[in-house]
Amino acid sequence: MSLSTAIGMVSESLRNLLVAEMSLIPAVPVTILAPDETGGDRRINLFLYKVQENATLRNLDWQVKRGEPNQLVPPPLSLNLSYLMTAYAPNDPQTGNSAAHSILGDAMRVFYENAIIPEDHLVDGLIDAREHVKIVMNTLDLDELSKVWSTFTQPFRLSVLYEVSTVQLDMLSGSERAMARRVRQIGVPRVEAPFEPPVVETMEPANGTAGTVVTFRGTGLAGWKAYVSTMGRMIADGQDISTDAFLVTFPNDLPAGFHEIRVDISHLFRRTFYFEVTI
Repeated sequence: MSLSTAIGMVSESLRNLLVAEMSLIPAVPVTILAPDETGGDRRINLFLYKVQENATLRNLDWQVKRGEPNQLVPPPLSLNLSYLMTAYAPNDPQTGNSAAHSILGDAMRVFYENAIIPEDHLVDGLIDAREHVKIVMNTLDLDELSKVWSTFTQPFRLSVLYEVSTVQLDMLSGSERAMARRVRQIGVPRVEAPFEPPVVETMEPANGTAGTVVTFRGTGLAGWKAYVSTMGRMIADGQDISTDAFLVTFPNDLPAGFHEIRVDISHLFRRTFYFEVTI
């Protein structure tokens, strides 16, 4: 159901149902008028007197648009319609309103036997509706019935209240939005032991001439990068480590004496060693 005229379509469908299924002879005209409007002396009349939002369907989420699986539409406006059904017939000198009572009873039978309006009686705009159009008799709110009649100049006539639900009005196409991209591949998490950071334990040798190749050893070093510097001078800048040991060559121009060697493993572990440059 996509048109804002769906409320009128429901009224037409109710009329179609009564016209087709009522069994009295001669056939009873069915009108959709206010109780104080003239529509003939013998008829059954439906008057829509109240429209309310359906509380159950008020907070629906956005929905996939029919025929466009990548487009989302806002939830429709879901309504309950309240109708006053009244029978009219000329009074008989002896039996009074009995003819009107017969008309009302036959119309009530039709609504009772067709609690969901059959597709054959729906107007074209309602055939593809997401929700069935249900008819429920309201027998409890007699005060509401008297209030409805008190607004008209006509004297009270025996009437019945019906609630028809659910009527849904779709929002305009301008409020649609594209669906977020779906997950194409689901990854499998890698389950491992608790994380153990890399550790450099030793530097060998601890002394030697300028240009010496030293070996750093430790645990959990494979797969990380080594950053080694001395006196603010970078010796190894992001060197890949493939085992638990890696080699670094000290510069040939280091002067004799002790030099502070700073080792950083992928910014996860830092340690300072001292290397003595000998003559």
